[in-house]
Amino acid sequence: MASSPLPVAGRRHSAWQDGLGRVGSRCAQILLILTLVVVAVYGLLQIRLLVIPVLIALILAAAIGPFVNLLRRKGVPGALATAVAFLSLLVVLTAVTSIIVMAVRNEWDELVAAAASGLEELESFLLTGPLPIEREQLEQARLALIDFATSAQVRSGALAGLSVATEFIAGTTLMVVVLFFFLKDGAKIWNFLLRPFRGRREAKLRRAGQRTLEVLGSYIRGTAIIALVDAAAIGIALLVLQVPLAIPLAIIVFLGAFIPLVGATVAGVLAALVALVANGPVVALIVAVIVIAVNQLEGDLLQPIVMGKSLQLHALVILFALTAGTILAGIIGAVLSVPLAAVVWAVLQVWTAEDPRVEDLNPDLPAAGSEPT
Repeated sequence: MASSPLPVAGRRHSAWQDGLGRVGSRCAQILLILTLVVVAVYGLLQIRLLVIPVLIALILAAAIGPFVNLLRRKGVPGALATAVAFLSLLVVLTAVTSIIVMAVRNEWDELVAAAASGLEELESFLLTGPLPIEREQLEQARLALIDFATSAQVRSGALAGLSVATEFIAGTTLMVVVLFFFLKDGAKIWNFLLRPFRGRREAKLRRAGQRTLEVLGSYIRGTAIIALVDAAAIGIALLVLQVPLAIPLAIIVFLGAFIPLVGATVAGVLAALVALVANGPVVALIVAVIVIAVNQLEGDLLQPIVMGKSLQLHALVILFALTAGTILAGIIGAVLSVPLAAVVWAVLQVWTAEDPRVEDLNPDLPAAGSEPT
């Protein structure tokens, strides 16, 4: 009869060495990482008045940085090149704001009259249409709307809006200052941040910074081109159909295009609603068809040609990033989430040597584009 093996002297069985222990160890590591991420996000949200302007300044610097470098290569001094690019951007933003204000001011009375007429037609349709709605119900809905507009909740919301306006002015001022220094001394700032690193890690960080600027610049410039095409097509259609506020609506379409997947569509729906109120259902239907056609043209033709591979993200990843950004920081988060997600993916590719342009960082990697062996 065989005897059972005796335990080896000095060997101790650890609860972390079996399968369940290894799973528990990995779960603890994942929980620790998630905790660090949550704490980091919470901390950044507490100083969002600083973080958001810096991120916007970085994106704008990446977009117009090539223009500054072009001026420098032409022999323009660095400070003067920065000032020219900076002032050009301010002139464009001021011109866009002025166009919106002037258009709204010139067509506001017409739009108010058209809106009043449209609401009367809508009320008449609800009363005489197939829906079982009576005049007393419409009066109750109107009174409820008036009560809500004069309630303490709306007044507190107005005070909160005043606080948001103050934060917006402060954030815009900070963004302008940071943008100027990014354009003027961006390379010096980056070199200062990389001073503690040496060797391959420094090389990877430099390449990650380069890829960050490439991704952000390509994304913003490509999105601006697509947004310009969308705004021009929809704006021309609105002008031909004589829809009020055609130019401001076209500018809203341009700005909305910077929110992926949904921005241009929501702006187009707004244009259709204005057409419905001011010009009737037939014109609104035509506007809606034009918006759908432009969105299809953007998705099937413009996006692949203009954006290329600058945004190597699946549509589902874009949707997740868009949702998370909107939850965390509202509209600004929706605008910033997708380019930041693209930057994170590009940096991960550089850091794990999966970017085909980083073979010089790891001599063991095969040449870019080579067949696997």
